[in-house]
Amino acid sequence: MKSTVLKVARLPDMLSERLYADYDVLEGSESGEELEARTLRGIRALIANGESRVSAGLIERLPDLQVIVVFGVGYDGIDVEAARARGIAVTHTPDVLTDDVADFAMTLLLGTARRIARADRFVREGRWQQGPFPFTRKVSGKRLGIVGLGRIGKAIAQRAAAFDMQISYHGRRPLGVDYPYYASVTELAAAVDFLLVAVGGGDSTHHMVDAGVLDALGSQGILINVGRGSVVDEAALAQALAEGRLLGAGLDVFEDEPRPHARLLDLDNVLLAPHMASATWDTRRAMSDLTLANLAAHFAGEPLPTPVPD
Repeated sequence: MKSTVLKVARLPDMLSERLYADYDVLEGSESGEELEARTLRGIRALIANGESRVSAGLIERLPDLQVIVVFGVGYDGIDVEAARARGIAVTHTPDVLTDDVADFAMTLLLGTARRIARADRFVREGRWQQGPFPFTRKVSGKRLGIVGLGRIGKAIAQRAAAFDMQISYHGRRPLGVDYPYYASVTELAAAVDFLLVAVGGGDSTHHMVDAGVLDALGSQGILINVGRGSVVDEAALAQALAEGRLLGAGLDVFEDEPRPHARLLDLDNVLLAPHMASATWDTRRAMSDLTLANLAAHFAGEPLPTPVPD
């Protein structure tokens, strides 16, 4: 008899097909309100993604829940404390997406500094025939500040080093690396040309990059965010970009996905991407494999490959 799992998020077909083959899958919303109480009994696993919101209320409605398996590295939308209070394990898919996210961070950095999207439109719209494209910003040798020097932040630093960038960082504490450490994001922003966000979401990082940080980065500064949309005050960012108090921004994540702040859509000094940093076939396949491995290990009574950190 197949174990029953509840899927509350959109997942790649390659993962969904294998889930349906191996488990009895119920589909529901993040509230679970459309499911009757009798249906919720017997659900032993919940499958979510990195953008999911799994509240204490939903966890409470699942009396037999044993594990929450997240397809994604981020799990700030999961009420981990409520899960642990019930003895429910939580897993995610770290490491396998590090390279892709770091690659894409550099793509956004280069694309924003060199204004690639605007240049593409410039050629397509025939404006090149009226004169040359405006000068852009150099990247090599510039100062890069990384907010969050975890797995992804360190991978970004390695790539940036190949461009001879001067790297510094901010985090909860110094990490004993060779890069200069700044105790506040504002101090880091004031010392760099590019500020790159690679930190997770949650209460501790909410609006960490606010109007004050953006002003410290300044009118020649560029912000890149591949962490979580909630880290950046999006309204303050849009205002700074519109008023020329910030040179540019490259964003792969937003506060209210899939709806970026309306003012950002009309600006040509911001490069917008649809949360696609880890969205390659290679990485999505690896994430799917790890999601299924966590699920299988739980039901087999074996150690979980990648539980979320304590």
